[in-house]
Amino acid sequence: MTSTTTTTTRPAVDGPGHSYRPLAGVLTATVVSVTGTRVSAIALPWFVLATTGSATMTGLVAFAEMAPYVTVKALTGPLVDRLGPRVVSWTTDAVSAAAAGLVPLLHAQGLLPFWVLLVMVAVIGAMRGPGDLAKSVMVPEAADHARVPMERATGLSGVTERLASTIGPAVGGGLVALMGPLAGLAVNAGTFALGSLIIALALPRGMGRPAVPAAASDVSEAGKEEERPAGYWRMFREGFTFLRSEPLLLAVTVMVGITNLIDAGFMTVLLPVWARESGNGPAAIGLCAGVMGATAVVGSLIAAAVASRLPRRTVFFVGFLLCGAPRFLVLAFDVPMWTVLTVFAIGGFGSGFLNPILGAVLFERVPRHLLGRVQALGSSLAWAGIPLGGLVAGASIALVGLIPSLLAAGALYFATTTLAGLRPEWREMDRLRGQARSGSVDPEPAHRG
Repeated sequence: MTSTTTTTTRPAVDGPGHSYRPLAGVLTATVVSVTGTRVSAIALPWFVLATTGSATMTGLVAFAEMAPYVTVKALTGPLVDRLGPRVVSWTTDAVSAAAAGLVPLLHAQGLLPFWVLLVMVAVIGAMRGPGDLAKSVMVPEAADHARVPMERATGLSGVTERLASTIGPAVGGGLVALMGPLAGLAVNAGTFALGSLIIALALPRGMGRPAVPAAASDVSEAGKEEERPAGYWRMFREGFTFLRSEPLLLAVTVMVGITNLIDAGFMTVLLPVWARESGNGPAAIGLCAGVMGATAVVGSLIAAAVASRLPRRTVFFVGFLLCGAPRFLVLAFDVPMWTVLTVFAIGGFGSGFLNPILGAVLFERVPRHLLGRVQALGSSLAWAGIPLGGLVAGASIALVGLIPSLLAAGALYFATTTLAGLRPEWREMDRLRGQARSGSVDPEPAHRG
């Protein structure tokens, strides 16, 4: 039997009215965690470039972090649904804090060979995956408590991420320029620890509990009903089956997967190498990312306020047009820094509209009890190319140089984000807006055209 589409049933909230505490707590933990990650995104590549001088090894470090991120995130969806996102979030952030803190400590003691750095980075990536997933899964529940539209909640979530993307690179670029890259890695460890404490202690009691029934009814030989827990692989299969049955979600996953691969190579290798070869240094990386993040905050704020009244598909593809290929092309030519920053500012504004739309589409189309599993699989597939982005970019620079690599990446980005919009499933973005699935689904739902 195919699931029906119904309006979301809101759970009880704290007290007689709405409560913004859960939403504020989740968003605060997100901005703290993402800020540290953005600081590390500048500090870590620059640390590797400074100590090895190799773009290829810089790409390898990016691979060592993102490959476990994607793999572990894909497999932990059932665990997030069963254990509850709150427990998963604070425990994984605590482990990440410990691993990130060991990097500068071991380096100071002369005990950080390259393979040990790869191990530490892999641990951070493996913990970040389920931690990020858990925070995202709590957004719909927090929106229910606050009684705000889903697009507004995802818009606010986008604002916090963009704000972190503004603060993080600015802090990271300044720290690396003034105190060296290890200071940025120490800040990353501190933000992980703070995010863990916020989720563990600041959210209200009962927030982030398991989203699936603890057991399924079965009939014993004695004729009595027994409760038997649903198995991990059955839960995993249900999430995969649902995702496979959603053409729009699959189309989003494929397109975002390609752009994520290109963006990963851009941020971890192409932009740092451009900063070094142009003589602008690490401060330019932070300035470019900071300007883009600042205008993205403005875009996200506007999206949070008015996205529910805008045509999703049009805004989505225009946003990608602004934030995609122009960034790559402007770095390929010898232009003044103010021109580079202008292009990044326009791109950031366009990108601010993307995540609120994507988040609203996901939360509308996926039943709550499947959210952890489906989001884990979908986002992991969309991020599957990220571990390869740095490797591909590093190899491309070694083979053909920086400028041809930037031009090729920009052309691929433009083709991906333009041609995808011609497919018919993208019309679903607007057709079912404002609706959400809250009921259960059959393990084998029919394919939808």
